Amino acid sequence: MFSPFCGKTAFPMLHRLTLLVLALVLLPLSVSAQELKVGVGRRVITPNPLLPVSGGIGPGAPSREKQGDLTARAVVFQKGDTTLAVVSLDLLGFPSVLCDRVRAKVPRIPGKNIMIGSTHTHSAPDCYGFSGASNLDFIESVCAKTSEAINEALDGIKPARLKVATGEAKGKIAYNYYAPELYDRRMSVIQALDTSDKAIVTLVNYAVHPEVIGNSRGILSPDLVGPLTDRLEEQVGGMGIFMNGAQGGMITADNRDLNRLKDPLRGVWEDNGTWAECLRIGHTMADEALRLVGKVQVQENPKLFCGSVDVKFPVESDLLWSIMLASPLKYPHSTDRTVTSQINVVNLGTAQILTIPGEALPNIGFYLKRKMHGEHNLLFGLTNDGLGYILTKVDYYSFPRYEYVSRTSLGEMTGEILIEKSLEFVDKCPKPGAVD
Repeated sequence: MFSPFCGKTAFPMLHRLTLLVLALVLLPLSVSAQELKVGVGRRVITPNPLLPVSGGIGPGAPSREKQGDLTARAVVFQKGDTTLAVVSLDLLGFPSVLCDRVRAKVPRIPGKNIMIGSTHTHSAPDCYGFSGASNLDFIESVCAKTSEAINEALDGIKPARLKVATGEAKGKIAYNYYAPELYDRRMSVIQALDTSDKAIVTLVNYAVHPEVIGNSRGILSPDLVGPLTDRLEEQVGGMGIFMNGAQGGMITADNRDLNRLKDPLRGVWEDNGTWAECLRIGHTMADEALRLVGKVQVQENPKLFCGSVDVKFPVESDLLWSIMLASPLKYPHSTDRTVTSQINVVNLGTAQILTIPGEALPNIGFYLKRKMHGEHNLLFGLTNDGLGYILTKVDYYSFPRYEYVSRTSLGEMTGEILIEKSLEFVDKCPKPGAVD
C-alpha cells in the first residue's frame, strides 16, 4: 500500500506538515502576545500624624481629623511592546520634579510612558514646596508609595477587554464659579474587564475642583473623589480611579445651598462644605459613570499607542518664578526663565487622551477636544506637572474675576503655546481605532 511518508516525496511532505503544525501551535501565542493586558495597584498616602492641608499658594492650614484616606492609584495598560501607566494622586498637585523621582523607581516602564496626575483635592498636604513648612519626608513617602502602586499594577496585569463611553453627566455636580454655565458637562469613562467580565478598573475623566471641604475646616480628605471611587468599587468591583480635566478658572463642585442666597446681585450662594455633600456629589458621579459605560459595546482587541513631547513655557510670573527658585524641591528651570513639561498623547481603542500640565480653563478644553481625533476625547489635567492656571492671551487679566488665575499663571502665552504644541503633536500621532 502506498504511504505518503515513503519514497522520495516523504521528506518534503513531512516538512510541510511540520510547518503547518508549528504554525497552528504558535498562532495563539502570537495573538496572545498582542492582546490588551491591564493591571491595577494602590497605596494609602495619608500622613500619620496628620499634616497641614493646602488649598493653593501659601502656608497650609492645620488638620485635626480626616475623612477618608488619600491614595495613590495606578493602572497599567500593556499591548505588545507598548506599556504605559496612568496614576492618580489625591493631592493638590504633583510637579514634574517629583514625577521624575517616581519614574526612576519604575525601570520596567519607559519614563515617558508614566503619566502622573493629581485629583486636585484642596484638603491634602502641600507637594509643591510652597514654603519652608513643606514636609519633605511626606513628599518622599508619596514618591515611594506611588512607585509601589505602579509596580504592583505591572505585576498584576492580565488579559482585558475595553469599554469606553462619553456623555453628559446629569445631576448637581459642577458649575463655573466665575460664569455658572461655562463648563464641560461631558464625562468620559474607560472600563477594563477581565475574561469573566468582571471590572478590573473604572476610570472617570471629568473637570471639577474637589474642594467641597477645602482647607479651612481642619479636615484632611480626598474630598468628593473618595466617595466616587468607593462607590464605583462597591457597585462593580475592581478599582476606581479619577483623572481631572480642564477645570481651571473656576470649575468647582456644585455644593451651593440654593436656599441660602449670599449675594443676589452677583448670584452667589452659601456653600455646603460637609462630608455628606462629598458623598452626594461623589456618588452621583459614580452612578452617572456607570450609567454611561454600562450601555456601550466591548472593544475586544483595542489599539494602544503612547507618545510624548517636551514643551517649553516661559515664566513671566514673578510669583511663580520666585516659588520655583525658593522651593526645596529644586525645580528644574533654565536661566532664560523657562520651564519644560511633558505632554502625552495616548490612543486606547476609540479613545484619545491628551495630558495637560496644569489647570486649563474650560474654553481651552473645549477647543482641544474638538480638534483631537478620537471618537472619545479625554483631557487629563494636572498631569505630569502642576504649572498653575493655563489661559489664553485674550483671557489673561481680562476682567477682575480673572485677576487671581492670571497672577497664578506662568504668563500670557501659556495657553497659546499649550494649544499649538499639543495639537501639532496630536496631528503627528497615529489615529486612534477600535481594533488592530
